Amino acid sequence: MTEAVTSYDQPDKPPLPSASPSSEPAVSAADIRDGAAITLVVGVSGVLLALLWAWLAPRVQYVSNGEAVFLKNTESEARIGADATFFLLSAGLGVLSAVAVFLWRRRGGVPQGVGLAVGSAFAALLGWRLGLWLGPSSDLAAVARRMGKGVPFDAPLELMAHGTLLAWPMAAVIVHLALTALWGPRDPAPTMSMTWTPGSYAAQAQAADPAPGSPAPADPATHAPEPAAQEPPRP
Repeated sequence: MTEAVTSYDQPDKPPLPSASPSSEPAVSAADIRDGAAITLVVGVSGVLLALLWAWLAPRVQYVSNGEAVFLKNTESEARIGADATFFLLSAGLGVLSAVAVFLWRRRGGVPQGVGLAVGSAFAALLGWRLGLWLGPSSDLAAVARRMGKGVPFDAPLELMAHGTLLAWPMAAVIVHLALTALWGPRDPAPTMSMTWTPGSYAAQAQAADPAPGSPAPADPATHAPEPAAQEPPRP
């Protein structure tokens, strides 16, 4: 025969601890406003890139013979120098913008990262197009007629490697992530909540220290029945 086994509850057993969920949203309205402000300020700073590029980029010089326009120095590396200047300026401004954003809002966050990336990309485009406009004129024929035969003049700025436009956003995002990972605030440890039933303390205290006059709990090892003696085998 088999005896049915029924489950029973243990009311005095404390439940497992549970972490209290956070009621704050992952992205707040303040974070979105900060991201929009970062996009605007960093994007407008592309004007600084245009001014520095138009000022510091090396010049390619042309000369006219009265009929056509030629390079004054065919072995000049000024064209490559213009791209290198744009790249270095963009990378430096990307690092500065990332440091400025981190010092302004140390807590980081997705809206700030997105705002920094979008603003940096717009700043690079603005610096490129505005730098071309601030540089020498792109109408070579008109400049050659105005300068005259045999007089060298500066060629317009050109960005031959368009991949350098990614220098600012890449440098800004990488540096901002590194700063946030190293010196940003850490998330607090989750708080643990413990709930106990009212009778659990009394039950535990009574088991540890029984009341005077109450019988001590029986030890099952001392009251175990002795095994019956085995009857010797009959012949």
